[in-house]
Amino acid sequence: MSKLIIGCGYLGKRVARQWLENGDEAYALTRSEETAEQFHQQGIHPIIGDVMQPETLSFPADFTTCLYAIGLDRSAGFSQREVYVEGLSNVLTAETFQPERLIYISSTSVYGQTDGGLINEESSTEPVRDNGVVCLDAETLVRDQIKTPWNILRLSGIYGPGRLLARKEKLEAREPMRGNPDGYLNLIHVEDAVQAVLKCETNADAVNELFLISDNRPILRREYYSLLAEQFGTPEPVFYDVDADNLAKQCDNRKARKMLGFAPKYGSIEEGVPASL
Repeated sequence: MSKLIIGCGYLGKRVARQWLENGDEAYALTRSEETAEQFHQQGIHPIIGDVMQPETLSFPADFTTCLYAIGLDRSAGFSQREVYVEGLSNVLTAETFQPERLIYISSTSVYGQTDGGLINEESSTEPVRDNGVVCLDAETLVRDQIKTPWNILRLSGIYGPGRLLARKEKLEAREPMRGNPDGYLNLIHVEDAVQAVLKCETNADAVNELFLISDNRPILRREYYSLLAEQFGTPEPVFYDVDADNLAKQCDNRKARKMLGFAPKYGSIEEGVPASL
C-alpha cells in the first residue's frame, strides 16, 4: 500500500521506517531537493511541494493513509498560524489530496487547565497560549473540510533519542529551568507516538475519533529534571519564573488504551529516558 507523510520529521521519519518494514510504500512531501535526496536514500519517495504554495501540491492517487505532522520551520519566514492553518487548508483543498484516512498530529496545548487536575478528550479546550489556539483552529479545519475518515492525535511533549541534549547542556551550566517545579509535565516517547499512529490506521472502529496520546504517568517538573540530572551526572535543577498557582494538568490516556489498544512501551520517563540516551 502507498502512504503519505506531510511533515516527515522527528516523528514522521520513524513512521515511514515502520511502514517500509511492513512492506508498504512511503511518500513524503518536502520543499528541499537536498531533503528529497535524503528521503530517496532512505527508501522514501519524495514529493517536491510546499504547503504554503498550493500550486505546487500534487499527490499520487490511491494512497491509503496520510500522516499530517508538519512543524514550524522558522527559517521559512511564515508564522505558526500561516503554516498550521493556511498551509493545512491548502493541502485539504488540493484536488489530488484524497487519502482513505488522515491522521493529524495536534498537541495537548489546546487545553488551558492549570489546576493540576486530570483531563481527557471531553475536557474543555480553552488554550491560554497562541500555539494552543492555532492547534485548535487547525483541528477544526480537519473536522470541517476533509470528507474522508480522520483521526486527531493530541500528543503530549514528545521526547526520545536526540531530543534531550539541550536539557543536558542547561543542567550542566546550572541554567535555571522555567516553570513551577511542582506543576505537572505530560510526555510521550517517540516510539510510542509511532505506535499510536499505526494503531489508528488499522482500527476501523476509531474512524473520526480524537485521542489524547500520553504515557501512563504525568510527572512533576521537579521529578523530570531530577531524573535527567541523575542520568547525565549533572547538578540538580534550579527553577525560575515560578507560578505557584499553575500546576498545569494531568493527561488521561484511557480512551486510546481502550479504543485503540494503545499500550505505551515506555509507560513513564523512568523507562523512557534511559532508553533515549
